[in-house]
Amino acid sequence: MAAAASVTSTFRSAVKGAYKYPSLTPSLSKLVQNEAPIRISASHDLPMGKWSKEDVQEAVSSNVMSTWSPGVTKYGLPVISHGEGIYLYDTNGKQYIDWTSLAVCSNLGYTVPRSVMDATIEQMETLPYAYGDLVMTEIRARMSKLMSEIMPGDLQGMIFPSSGSEANEAAIMMARRYTGKFKVLSYYRSYHGTTGNALQATGDFRRPMFGKDHVPGFVKMFNPHNLFWDYAGETRDEQCETALKMLEEQILYEGPDTIALFSMEPVVGARGVLIPSTKYVQGVRSLCDKYGILMHCDEVMTGFGRTGKLFGFQNFEGVIPDIVTAAKGMSSSFLPLSMTACRKHIMEVFEEKPLGWGTTYQAHPVPMACAYENLKFLIKNNIPGYVNSLAPKFEEYMRMLAENHPSIKQYRSIGFFGAFDIHLPNGEIPGPEHEAAFVEYKKAYTEAGLIKLLRAPIIHVAPPLITSEEQLQDGFARQDDALYTLDEALGY
Repeated sequence: MAAAASVTSTFRSAVKGAYKYPSLTPSLSKLVQNEAPIRISASHDLPMGKWSKEDVQEAVSSNVMSTWSPGVTKYGLPVISHGEGIYLYDTNGKQYIDWTSLAVCSNLGYTVPRSVMDATIEQMETLPYAYGDLVMTEIRARMSKLMSEIMPGDLQGMIFPSSGSEANEAAIMMARRYTGKFKVLSYYRSYHGTTGNALQATGDFRRPMFGKDHVPGFVKMFNPHNLFWDYAGETRDEQCETALKMLEEQILYEGPDTIALFSMEPVVGARGVLIPSTKYVQGVRSLCDKYGILMHCDEVMTGFGRTGKLFGFQNFEGVIPDIVTAAKGMSSSFLPLSMTACRKHIMEVFEEKPLGWGTTYQAHPVPMACAYENLKFLIKNNIPGYVNSLAPKFEEYMRMLAENHPSIKQYRSIGFFGAFDIHLPNGEIPGPEHEAAFVEYKKAYTEAGLIKLLRAPIIHVAPPLITSEEQLQDGFARQDDALYTLDEALGY
């Protein structure tokens, strides 16, 4: 008791309760002027094209950021002043052939059809904006009807985001809401976009490099084409059967009752124009039907004539996806617009419940007016048929270059869409340590007058769909000249 009395006298009495602790109110220690007078440089009043090279470079250095490439790469880009047909011209007057439709976008090149220009300007003048969930517009009704008329089967439900990534986000949300399931199957060798779900559905280097696999619900599959091995079988048909059996087993292990969507590019684009067999794609459709999984074809690169068909999946007899996404060629990238289309039975479900996806610019009337006339031009002038008619010549040039350059292991092509695989003298795939060789190659093809997307060690060829036979010959000749530099740089 004496000890207890001593403690009580030394320390304060215990308090029963749950009272707040004292704290200091956070205060900003360094105030920054955030309401300075707005002053716009007088140079902004100059007409476009009247800035000096120094003005442009200063703004690029101080204010412009790159996206897929480190910022320092912006200093080596040609500054383009204008375009005409399949050609781009820089501020020094140098002419370039757009040899990959930039990012497989500019399908009609750079001379905008008069009907497209007039419709876009008229829409700007009459109704420059409308929010899709608050009002309806005639151009939205027209565009939806046109798309349902040119798509096969009962693909008739339409929404119109702005980019391919957004279209694929909408497709994923649509599948999950429709099925009540969560998982999405997609391939390792694939690209579906840069936003959260679209990037996680992606299989190429951008997913582990930028996405870091933090988004749940996505499962990767092996493509029917693999880098280092073949499926078991003596013939391609037997290998296809093995690939489909492997795919079915993976579906069973994952649990069909957990899988909402099977996403695939009908022809894999960024990872090298990988063209599956008709038997394989028919097999995928059959597996989706068997296990109640929605089949989604990502046509962002392949849609609207790139493969010689209006849509890439039409190269595979009898196959109709449940959901189709498209962008790029939809408006020939004159203005940003994309599409997520679904079959009738899916559309009907969302008559009674919301899709749960939307953006500020969904169904924007101006890009829809542009795309509406662009598609009418594409169809009335049979651009897909034109591409298909020149596809044998395109492939002939691809074959000639592959035979002419030891650095090319093999090639693939369909329509106006081709890719060369590059290899080293020892047969291996070039790695990051060979970057300098591709830098030299890029200098060579730029000097030869080509502007193109480069995804080493794959070399793409995808010119605008209006390219003539003579222009194809010219473009491949320029590519041929540049490839000698790559041969030498890789040690051949």
